Amino acid sequence: MSSQSDVLPAEACAVRVVDPEKVAIVSAAMPGAETIGELAQVFGLLADPGRLRVITALLEGGEMCVCDIAAACGHSESAVSHALRLLRANRVVRVRRAGRMAYYRLDDSHVRMLLDLALTHVGHGGDVP
Repeated sequence: MSSQSDVLPAEACAVRVVDPEKVAIVSAAMPGAETIGELAQVFGLLADPGRLRVITALLEGGEMCVCDIAAACGHSESAVSHALRLLRANRVVRVRRAGRMAYYRLDDSHVRMLLDLALTHVGHGGDVP
């Protein structure tokens, strides 16, 4: 008969042994604290459903003005402008001005790839054991 203390969570090591070579390789490849912080900030921006709708609209529509993005997302122009301001500050989107109009698009192909991969990941709906 086992006690509660004998039961390990699924993510715990059954036998605690550290592989120093593997730890050294992984530690050397690990991004610096500043890079990890920036990465967390980008994923935090992507974690908001409203901002994600704006980004997805730009993924599908290419370059768009605030009015078109708001109409496509079902959000107010004010909410979209606020989202775009945050996304632009973090280099997720960029703006092109033409007279009094401002047109937004995804900043670069890396953002597009990140979103495409995330959509593919969510779409395949893999079975969780």
